[in-house]
Amino acid sequence: MRIRLVLLLFLLSPPMAPAPVHAAQEQAERAADAGPAQVPLAEIQRYVSVYRAIRDAYVEPLDDEQLMKAALRGLLSDLDPHSAYLEADEAEALREETEGAYSGIGVEIEQRPDRSILVVAPIDGTPAQRAGLRAGDVIVAIDGQALDGGADQTSLRLRGEPGSAVTLTVSRPGEPVPREFTIVRERIEITSVSGRLLEPGFGYLRISAFQEDTAPQLHRQLARLRRESGGPLAGLVLDLRSNPGGLLNAAVEAADTFLEDGLIVSTRGRLSYANANYHAKAGDLLAGAPIVLLVDAGTASAAEVMAAALRDHRRALLMGSRTFGKGSVQTVVPLENGDSVKLTTARYYSPRGDSIQASGLSPDVLLRGTPGNGLREQDLPRHLRGDGERTDGYARGEVIEGEEAIGLALARLKDEQAVARRGD
Repeated sequence: MRIRLVLLLFLLSPPMAPAPVHAAQEQAERAADAGPAQVPLAEIQRYVSVYRAIRDAYVEPLDDEQLMKAALRGLLSDLDPHSAYLEADEAEALREETEGAYSGIGVEIEQRPDRSILVVAPIDGTPAQRAGLRAGDVIVAIDGQALDGGADQTSLRLRGEPGSAVTLTVSRPGEPVPREFTIVRERIEITSVSGRLLEPGFGYLRISAFQEDTAPQLHRQLARLRRESGGPLAGLVLDLRSNPGGLLNAAVEAADTFLEDGLIVSTRGRLSYANANYHAKAGDLLAGAPIVLLVDAGTASAAEVMAAALRDHRRALLMGSRTFGKGSVQTVVPLENGDSVKLTTARYYSPRGDSIQASGLSPDVLLRGTPGNGLREQDLPRHLRGDGERTDGYARGEVIEGEEAIGLALARLKDEQAVARRGD
């Protein structure tokens, strides 16, 4: 089967990659046309024997299409938590989420081995957040029924007509009894960047997720804060707490907002299209003013790309708790029948060459959250092993909520301003 590559979620950005998308497609098609690597005959025979045994003896009849889809899902389920077979409706749901508009409850999820679903983070301003879902919660049932599919199928079950309700049974770390949340679905149109002036000269910006228009939103919010302040900002609190990530190119563009030059992130995989370096262009819209960047165990994926880039270039001080640790790139491969394969194809590396996979980012200034209320990449079975991965206990990630952290970040900015004035 010939395949073509389209990069959708936490993907290589076509305009910025060293080779354009059509070149990546041609590479994949040439590899497909060359034929698969030789599989030992004994392995083929074993597969056929199992296939026939299931088809002939399973308690209920199964047709060939059902069995083949089960086999394809099985191929991917033993890889890592982020690789999956997507039927056409699941792939479409994934595409809609990257565009920031869909009908549902507004939550980023991952699958655990017992088929329960981990809440990576609720998205700001959505029904999930307002209902009280937290990063680290585990969804064990929907509308009283146990989960019978992966994260992508569960995501579909969480969707529905605006105004309809869904009841989630949720296990929360540290609580002996599951709790139930009844959440009314809405049309989710995510504004990924919001902000306000904390004090004259000091701004606050919150990025809740990385979508196609995040960088333009960021630029508009910065311009608004400068107008309200009556001139250039003296410092900025940048909040990436419980940001589940999103599009890689959006994170690159957002980081570039505060950098004059240098490497932002690199990706490394087995095929040439998965290897890329992303560099900043001249123009720091904050003109070098200090940044305190808030992170926690819900800061994941593309959000970690931005945080690592600003940290490595000494452009921001990280404050909070250790981040989630998702340092891998997923490529969505459409198939001719309308389904797709979401496949982990690369790891990403910070400007100084560090892999964030499983280890996450450790803040420069540690804040304490609620102990043990967040799972991280290292807690997910079959996760890709990270360089220097640490084992510090299951579900020990700390999610930091509330305004106190913003106040501490502002105090740090004002201290830096005072030191700079004394230096003058």
